[in-house]
Amino acid sequence: MLNAQVGSSIAANARAAGKEAATRAAVKGAQVAFVYSSCDYDQEALLAGVGEVLPGAAVVGCTSFTGVFTPEGFIAGPNGYAGVMALADDEMTIGAAGGPKRGNARETGRATARAAMSAAGRSEPPAYFYMVAVPGEEESYLKGVEDVIGRVPMFGGSAADNSVEGKWKVLFGRNSYGDGLGLIFFYTKKKLGAWYGGAFAPTDAVGVVTKVDGKRRLVEIDGKPALEKYAAWRGLDPDGLQGLALLGATICHPLGVKDPLGDLIAIRHPMVGNPDHSMNIGSDLAVGTAVVLMDTSPDALIASTRMAIAKVDERLGSKPGAYLLVHCGGRRGGIGDRIGEAWREIKTAAGGAPFIGVCTFGEYGFEDWSANTCGGLMLSFAGFAR
Repeated sequence: MLNAQVGSSIAANARAAGKEAATRAAVKGAQVAFVYSSCDYDQEALLAGVGEVLPGAAVVGCTSFTGVFTPEGFIAGPNGYAGVMALADDEMTIGAAGGPKRGNARETGRATARAAMSAAGRSEPPAYFYMVAVPGEEESYLKGVEDVIGRVPMFGGSAADNSVEGKWKVLFGRNSYGDGLGLIFFYTKKKLGAWYGGAFAPTDAVGVVTKVDGKRRLVEIDGKPALEKYAAWRGLDPDGLQGLALLGATICHPLGVKDPLGDLIAIRHPMVGNPDHSMNIGSDLAVGTAVVLMDTSPDALIASTRMAIAKVDERLGSKPGAYLLVHCGGRRGGIGDRIGEAWREIKTAAGGAPFIGVCTFGEYGFEDWSANTCGGLMLSFAGFAR
């Protein structure tokens, strides 16, 4: 039987915050603790506080954009915030591993996957897994993991900070990393209920990527400067979308990439407008791929949280014992002061089950037998069977 509990703190002292949140979340025999925190904390001090209370749990998590969803509310504070969800299940074996990038991202993914299997005392792939990484090379980390275990259902998201300035950290054990990876492998016969998507509507504006610099700078769509093409679709001035102005302007109107069957549209969030009218994108792109202008509203972003939980329940076939909710930080920014409405949607839909939600700068998941995918401005909601 799954036993889960959630705790939080807004204490100014990082170690005290970790201890308080973990104390409230503590369950007997906790095997894993998901930890999400303010980037302004001393993360090692925070993790020391968590470890003091939950010494036998594998601790994995990341910094979260502006706050953490818990049953008590959207937890945020001027001096910091932390949320912890502890899990224990006598029908589940956990293998956790993490650390800084060593070599390249794909090599790190392979090594971390092998370490997670070893930590579980297993040589076979898990039933499903959770991944957290820093923004920038998520797809390469994922490829490395899948080099070792193949295509196994996954969920997770990327570390975030409060101002897109690179203060994000991956948390593992008693340490934090500005460039690295954390994994939890779940060995169990119990199902995972999961839903991954953006709840955006595709428009009729479609173009083909004709030039990319590296993996994430979109230079041309249909042979024209990407920022100009995007601005024309929206009826905007491309010069008004320079720098981080593009990030805010595209939260409700990003780009999307369809999987081969159209069952999943992975969102590609334009982040930075460059003087040459190229755009920095929050996920990898490839030449020859069609991109679609997507559309939503703050009302739809809020309502989508309830819908996503309903999908998790439907796929699990029952109410889960606990939810882990990966919610894009950009969506949280688009919701703005209405974040309390999103929390109420989640609280109502959860129906009394414990949950924790992190606001990330990248979300990972799968949908209807699609490949495991990394995207932005998305939800990756998961429910653990009782």
